[in-house]
Amino acid sequence: MSIKENLDLVEDSSIPSEAKLPTSFGDFQIRVFHEKSTGFDHVALTLGEMAGPDPILVRVHSECLTGDAFTSLRCDCGPQLHSALKAISERGWGCLLYLRQEGRGIGLHAKIQAYRLQDQGADTLDANLMLGLPADNRDYKIAASMLESLKISKVSLLTNNPNKIEQLKEYGIDVVERVSLVVGVGETNRFYLETKADRMGHSIEKNELE
Repeated sequence: MSIKENLDLVEDSSIPSEAKLPTSFGDFQIRVFHEKSTGFDHVALTLGEMAGPDPILVRVHSECLTGDAFTSLRCDCGPQLHSALKAISERGWGCLLYLRQEGRGIGLHAKIQAYRLQDQGADTLDANLMLGLPADNRDYKIAASMLESLKISKVSLLTNNPNKIEQLKEYGIDVVERVSLVVGVGETNRFYLETKADRMGHSIEKNELE
């Protein structure tokens, strides 16, 4: 049985949720996947053909309202989103998955509660734990299912997160290489990024934070 069948991930078969999406980074195709078990709609943006033989440049991006929409400087999410779209456009083909996994999977309400604890001195990991929540609650079965549906099996993954690579491999995606994505570093998010590197195992070098 495929990952897609296991996940109960469906699309509207009467009128496909797929259309052209011109952006400042290029003319993408947008496709929406509805996950019945959670009620969330996840998005795939693709540029060019998804057939090989080369691995497809892929970014698996978790929703961040504050960073992606409001350009918050507390994190690096907005710059990562834009840099990934730019990299895909420059290569000429690739895929960005936009997953509804706000706050590393804890949701917007809890994420802002965690921000308040960070304002009082906690780091991004301890703030989640103080709320009784996991440091990172994301599961990438959804991403693997979407990639399978798009017939993408071999990828160059834009990420600093080894856990993302490990999970995708476990779900049958061939991650050929990791492409670093350290962008948007500033005074207001340096401690956040240092915590991700030092305590959460993200592949971020000290000199990249200077």
